Amino acid sequence: MIKTGIGCLNAVYTVFKLLPVRKKVTMLSRQSNEPSVEFRMIRKGINLRDKSVKVVFLCHTLDGGVNSSLADKIKYVFHMFTQMYHIATSKVVVLDTYCMVISILNHKKELKVIQMWHSMGTMKKFGYTALDTKEGSRSELAHAMRMHENYDYIFASAESYKDHLAKGFNCDIEKILTMPLPRLDLLNSEKYAQKVQERIYREYPAFKEKPVILYCPTFRKEEEDFLKALKELTDAVDYENYNFVVKLHPLSKASVEGPAVSADGFSSFEMLFAADYMISDYSCIVYEAAVRNIPLYFYNFDMGLYSNGRGLALDYEKEIPGPAAKDAGEIIASIEKKEYDMKALKKFADKYVTPAEHATKDIVDFIFSLMNE
Repeated sequence: MIKTGIGCLNAVYTVFKLLPVRKKVTMLSRQSNEPSVEFRMIRKGINLRDKSVKVVFLCHTLDGGVNSSLADKIKYVFHMFTQMYHIATSKVVVLDTYCMVISILNHKKELKVIQMWHSMGTMKKFGYTALDTKEGSRSELAHAMRMHENYDYIFASAESYKDHLAKGFNCDIEKILTMPLPRLDLLNSEKYAQKVQERIYREYPAFKEKPVILYCPTFRKEEEDFLKALKELTDAVDYENYNFVVKLHPLSKASVEGPAVSADGFSSFEMLFAADYMISDYSCIVYEAAVRNIPLYFYNFDMGLYSNGRGLALDYEKEIPGPAAKDAGEIIASIEKKEYDMKALKKFADKYVTPAEHATKDIVDFIFSLMNE
C-alpha cells in the first residue's frame, strides 16, 4: 500500500515538475501552523537582499500523526498537494522537521533541499538512532517511507553535533554544515532581550523582585511518573525567596498548580530572558540557556528508564555542566547554595553552539549561493 501510494504521488508530482522553476524559496514545517520566528528572520534577510525572491511558508501540524482523525488526515493530504506545487517550482526548500513529500518524491536535480532542524542541538536519540524504541518509529515504516532522505544539506550548530546528526538522519557526514540557527542572533541580542523582558515584567512584575527558577522538562508520552516528580519539585521550592515558572512541552497533558506559574502567553524560549536559573532534564533548550549564561540544573528522576528506552545521544553524566539529581529537594538545595561553575557552563555552550555574530545572515548568504548555481 505504501509503495502504491508513493507511486501515485510521484505520478501527480511529475505533472507539477513540468511547471517552470521560479525565483522562490519554500519553507516547510510541521512544528506549528504559523511560521517560526526563525523562518521569518530568514525571509526578512532574503527580502532585504532581493525583493524579487518569493518566500513561501507552508506550516501545518498533523497532531497525532498516524493516529490523527480522518478529517485531519484529509486536510493534510490537500496540504501535501500544495507542498508539491511549491517544491516543484522552487529553487531552494528549507525545512525544520521531517516532511513526507520531501523524502518520498523524486525531485528535479536542480532543487536544493536544506534541513534546518528545529533544535539547537541533540540531547536525545532521534530518527534512525531511535528506531524501534517506545518513542521512535518502526524501522520497517521508516525505510518504506524513506525517512529523512533527499536532503542536500543539513545544518548543525557545532562541529560536535555532526556525528549525532549523521546517525540520526542516516546520511553522509559531508552533507552536514556548521551553521548555527537564527535564534542565536536573538540569544546574543541585548535589544531583543530587553524587549522580551519588558513584556514579561509587565505581565509578571514579581519576576523583577525575586530570582526566577525556570523548569523546562522534555516531553514524555507516559506522564504518570512525571506528574509525581513535578509535584515534588513544585513543593520543594521556597516561594518566599524564588519565583518558579514551569514551561511544559506543548503536547504535555500535565497542568501547573500554584504557587508555580505557567507564564501562558510566553514561550520557553522567551522565558530564557527572565530566568536566573534553569532546571531541565534531556531537553535541548539547555543549549540555548547555556548561551545566555543561565546556570543549569538537571532533574533526571527517570534517568535509568529514559536512557535505557529511547536513549541519549551524548555521554550525559560526563557532558552536562551542572548538578544533576533524581531528588527534587537536592536540586533546589543546589540552587540555594548559589555556587556554580560558570567556566564549565561557558565551555559547554561553546562546544555545542559555535559562536557566530550573524547566524541569520550566514544562512541567507548560503541560500543565495545555491540560487545562483
